Amino acid sequence: MRGRGIPRALIRPSLTRGPPSPAEREKERAFGKISYVIVALTIVSLLPGAFLAQAALSHAVLIAPRPTPIVYDRNGVFLTQIGARDAARIEYGYWPLREIPSRVALATLALEDRRFAAHGGVDARAVLRAAWRNLTGRGRREGASTIAMQIARMQNPAPRGLSAKIVEAATAVALVARHGHDAILAHYLRLAPYGNGSHGIAHAARFYFDKPVEDLSLAEIALLAAVPQSPGRMNLFRERGVSLARARAARALNYLARENLVEPAQIALAEKQLATLRPIGAARRPEALHLSLRYERLAREGLVAAVSPHDPRIGATIDLSLQERLAQLARRYLSLWRSAGARQVALMVVERGTGAVLADIGSSDYRDWRDGAIDFTRAQRSPGSTLKPFVYALAFERGALEATDLVADVPEGASGVNNADGAFLGPMLPRQALANSRNVPATNLMRRVGLDANFQFLHDLGLHDLEAPAESFGLAMAIGALPTRLEHLMRAYGALAEDGVLSDLVFAKEQQRRRSIRVMSSDTARLVTSMLADPLARLPSFPRYGPLEYPFAAAVKTGTSQSYRDAWTIAFSRKAMVGVWIGRGDAGPMNRLSGASSSARLAHAALTLVHGAKPGEIEPDAFPPPQGRVPVEMCLAGGRSDGGCGETLVEWVKPGKAPPMRVAIGGATARPAPLDTTVELAVTTPEHQTHIWRNPEQPAALNRLVLRASAPASVEQILWVVDGKPFLLAEADKPVYWPMQPGTHHIQARLPLRPGASRVVEVTIE
Repeated sequence: MRGRGIPRALIRPSLTRGPPSPAEREKERAFGKISYVIVALTIVSLLPGAFLAQAALSHAVLIAPRPTPIVYDRNGVFLTQIGARDAARIEYGYWPLREIPSRVALATLALEDRRFAAHGGVDARAVLRAAWRNLTGRGRREGASTIAMQIARMQNPAPRGLSAKIVEAATAVALVARHGHDAILAHYLRLAPYGNGSHGIAHAARFYFDKPVEDLSLAEIALLAAVPQSPGRMNLFRERGVSLARARAARALNYLARENLVEPAQIALAEKQLATLRPIGAARRPEALHLSLRYERLAREGLVAAVSPHDPRIGATIDLSLQERLAQLARRYLSLWRSAGARQVALMVVERGTGAVLADIGSSDYRDWRDGAIDFTRAQRSPGSTLKPFVYALAFERGALEATDLVADVPEGASGVNNADGAFLGPMLPRQALANSRNVPATNLMRRVGLDANFQFLHDLGLHDLEAPAESFGLAMAIGALPTRLEHLMRAYGALAEDGVLSDLVFAKEQQRRRSIRVMSSDTARLVTSMLADPLARLPSFPRYGPLEYPFAAAVKTGTSQSYRDAWTIAFSRKAMVGVWIGRGDAGPMNRLSGASSSARLAHAALTLVHGAKPGEIEPDAFPPPQGRVPVEMCLAGGRSDGGCGETLVEWVKPGKAPPMRVAIGGATARPAPLDTTVELAVTTPEHQTHIWRNPEQPAALNRLVLRASAPASVEQILWVVDGKPFLLAEADKPVYWPMQPGTHHIQARLPLRPGASRVVEVTIE
């Protein structure tokens, strides 16, 4: 009798040899009845029937873990898979089938359960045959487990023994009776182990051959069908395992050919392919496991989920090729600084415009026993000066600062804050103060706008989620006291790069994203970006043509935390954004490794690699200027240049708000100052809207406020006016000390005996 051992509903009519004869049907039915009686008598004789029935019915359910998403990079390269966790292990696979391809059913049943359609869960004929062969030693030893019995065992594993085998058999009968043959076969094809953590034929097809199960060739189907008998021995990632699987697959093809269930031409082609067939072998995790853990966490938090349970693939934004090249680059640069105490590095690359994360390197080596397993893109660390651009952005947004104002980098009024280099550069434009990363102007700006306002703004940018009061961090927030993460910095700097719009970093096409929000005006974002991208404005703190200067337009900000514990650099071009952190897992100090001397060099190499820039090439691109503003050449000491003030910077100014021309010195004599208000005077200390607390334990004579002003060189004396009344006539370049009095006061510098006055500065004393 041919073809009777395979469920005929799963075989294409064109491949069958016709129905069995009536005599064959009657013989089969009679044998089936005898088999059921034998099995039933055996079961009842060995265990109490009531207990057995209860156990079988309680287990007669179809259970499978959730489908395992497989993550591929943006080029379709295997990245990782996200298994279902239970208390003891992680399970992979279990993809359901929309339909059972006929050739999959044929090959599977040919090896696992040829009489699948002829029994009700237990094949009594196979039981008797196996028992006879095993007892007599005739032929090879064999088992008699049907597909239903294998499902019972996979769903409820138990130690091998006669009683467990009987419960397994009873459960198999209950499974078939309750769910039917088609559901049982489909469930087996979802649960069956195919080695290397893969379960289910649909998952195995994608895992080993990177194709849907419907597209598998007959040779590939036969090879996979061979594996569940012994997944460990038939490991398809090993040569010996492939060889064993091929031998068993050949048995399936021989059976299908002998029973004429598949056309001879297909069998011949499958046999030819099987001889050289092996999986693609690419389904291996990347060397660093931080990426795998990143996607597992995103899935666990519900931020990433496959669209369909039948095809749970996830398209990552990561470019694995770029990731691997950058990881090698990071390790190479880190080796240069290990002697200075650096132990770890983290690096991220984000695509401009989309927010897609192209590379995400959590440490130099996950296997480093000291701290390699820490993902430093997510570790809370002191950000150093990387928060300063947001202090300036908020000041511009609140109208507390104009691009043409002067800010004071002087020791008086610095609230005990020093600059990293221990020096003070005096009054300067905001552009130069930010580009030089001066601490004093930044903390004074924060004080002017308010601690609470800055603390909330940094929260709105996603840089922290702390509930502590702003006062607990104080003005030091501007220079690193507020901890944050590299991934949060990348998102916040994305708002600067994307015209003031804050968006989530994107790790996968299927990612659930929060709505993008505007956190600052396009004008402010572009203005701050232009300052961070101005190589002339970085002078004198950062020399030209160093690691902060690129062969294309790039905005750069470095940061160094106290005692050199963290070195940061964020850099972005019109194409991509790079973030780098260098430090130690134990938060120990490094030996004078600043952001400019270390992480900036790696960021430069990384962003240049992303651009594909070659040595000597210069890209003629630029960031878009603030819309509606016009470029104005400014003197470094303030005022619009008339061409004679030496060093200048170009500032973007709103039309009609250009400052007056600065009077320059020519030779030994100065041009006369105009007798009107165009003579530029500016109060540099204190700053406008400064809030000052007197020291109650200090003698009244020492509670004094330093007054300083900037003026053209032709101005020799300044009249200081406090609250509308003259206070003191003093030399223009000398500081003046005003006895502080509680209350709000208005201070102004005026030219004596002729027109000319500074803007009024408001100060509150408590």
